Amino acid sequence: MRVSKNILIAGEAGQGLVTVGMLLTKALARSGYEIFISQGYESRIRGGHNTFAVRTGLGSIRAGVRDVDLLIALNRESIALHRAELTHDALVLVDSEHDDQAAKDEVLEADQKAPRNQTLHVPFAELAPGKVYHNIVALGIAARLLGLPESVTTTLVKETFVRKKADLVEKNLNVLHASTAWAGKQAAAFEPLPESPKSAKRMVLDGNQAIALGALAAGVRFCAFYPMTPATGVALNLSNAARDLGLVVEQAEDEIAAVNMALGASYAGAPALVPTSGGGFALMTEGISLAGMTETPLVLVLGQRPGPATGLPTRSEQGDLNLALYAGHGEFPRAILTPGSVEECFRLTHAAVDLAERSQGPVIVMTDQYLADTIQAVPPFDLDMLSEPLRPTRNCDEPHDYNRYAFTEDGVSPRLLPGTGEHLVVLDSDEHDEDGHITEDLTIRKRMVDKRLAKERKLRETILAPTYIGDEQSDLLLICWGSTLGPADEAAEILRKEGRNVGLLHFRQIWPLLPEQFLERLRQARETVCVEGNATGQFAGLLRKEAGFSVSRSILRYDGLPFTAEDILRELNIETGQKLESRETMGR
Repeated sequence: MRVSKNILIAGEAGQGLVTVGMLLTKALARSGYEIFISQGYESRIRGGHNTFAVRTGLGSIRAGVRDVDLLIALNRESIALHRAELTHDALVLVDSEHDDQAAKDEVLEADQKAPRNQTLHVPFAELAPGKVYHNIVALGIAARLLGLPESVTTTLVKETFVRKKADLVEKNLNVLHASTAWAGKQAAAFEPLPESPKSAKRMVLDGNQAIALGALAAGVRFCAFYPMTPATGVALNLSNAARDLGLVVEQAEDEIAAVNMALGASYAGAPALVPTSGGGFALMTEGISLAGMTETPLVLVLGQRPGPATGLPTRSEQGDLNLALYAGHGEFPRAILTPGSVEECFRLTHAAVDLAERSQGPVIVMTDQYLADTIQAVPPFDLDMLSEPLRPTRNCDEPHDYNRYAFTEDGVSPRLLPGTGEHLVVLDSDEHDEDGHITEDLTIRKRMVDKRLAKERKLRETILAPTYIGDEQSDLLLICWGSTLGPADEAAEILRKEGRNVGLLHFRQIWPLLPEQFLERLRQARETVCVEGNATGQFAGLLRKEAGFSVSRSILRYDGLPFTAEDILRELNIETGQKLESRETMGR
């Protein structure tokens, strides 16, 4: 079923997993291979077991896998922790320094499980002048085993350390060459990757980096945040570009301050973005309600992780859909976008900035730890294909007659920036009249509520239809939203190759929903299965509420780990009680 290879780098935080992982990832991408990187880490500054998984090959790769073909164990414990994941022909790299009896026993146990497993004992101490260079040793050996050109890894090491002392670059290169040469002399049987065609130029990005780039391309000029995994990376990436691109990134004292700072910036005309996670988003709900009342554009990035409360801070889940749907007291419109890939993180963040301005209210981009940390090689984004987001105007022909909240047919009032002309912009969190002043006139109150709710019609005009992949009319239809796209798409493709009639419906926008965009396709399928990362089937419930459609069943995951295609296929098999090859029994 699998034609790719999965390399797992495992060890403790602080051992350089990300360094060797990113260098290997870039080397693979530059050599023309597809990549899909997923990361696992514990909520500790140092210590705790971390992993960096690199799945690579020539075909399309959209998700991670559990099986491990090459395990780079930077500590002894990693062998025992990942023994069950080793494939029959897996190769394990371990430090020969750990060749004590306990380590040999662990390796022996792995060999007994899968007799063809091999262990390559690497003399890290001989190949490197210190432990700080062990990640370069691992890079050199892994690259040689996979068949990557040494010129590619040499260039990468030079680029990585060019800003440091010249002798440090030279030391790293010496370690790299020695490790590559050592690997070439070993007798371990490990099949390298097939030769790749010449690669086009691609970018190696994770979800958070893509969101930051989408925000920059849309003209975001202000970001306020309080650090919270897994969304902090969005703000950090924006801060790296702040000086060159003229934006302000402010770390606030808490999430309440962050959302209110962003509202102030947006009111003054600076497109604003706030990244956070579930607990921080919960604190921001009053500010989201304020955005609804004041009709102020605001983009929030909600990077989900398991709750309640602190939950599992560094794991993944899709448990905050209902939170995003109903956050904020009172009734006001919002939009929720749910990217399913690194490319969609870029495109939908750009779209969110424009949509927030056009609807004059909050727009939420929902990701999760899995998607935030997923790394892929993607073609450079075509900026010429992006539409220019709407901007507020600075003056009007009759400034003395300007009303910020003038009643209009579509509910969207003319938005002018304060201090840019003779017009007066009045804003208040209380109910107000057309010119923005507080009122308790109940007739005006009703008209203002209707005006704000009318903006949902504006949102519905631009709803992104779900993406459909597969046969025109499917017996089995997998339904997903957000980061479950990759695993579900891969599972559907595997089933189609086995002769099944399978489709995939991916929702990249989950609010508002427009049933006429998808309801007929749902009704035509013999069986509908909703795949989502929570315990209560929140999106399946939303479909039932908004479209009057009940899915046949749900496949749910809420242990903190992301789906793989194998997970979905296994659950389908358990549910049907039949073999995967039996076309007639699935979809009923």
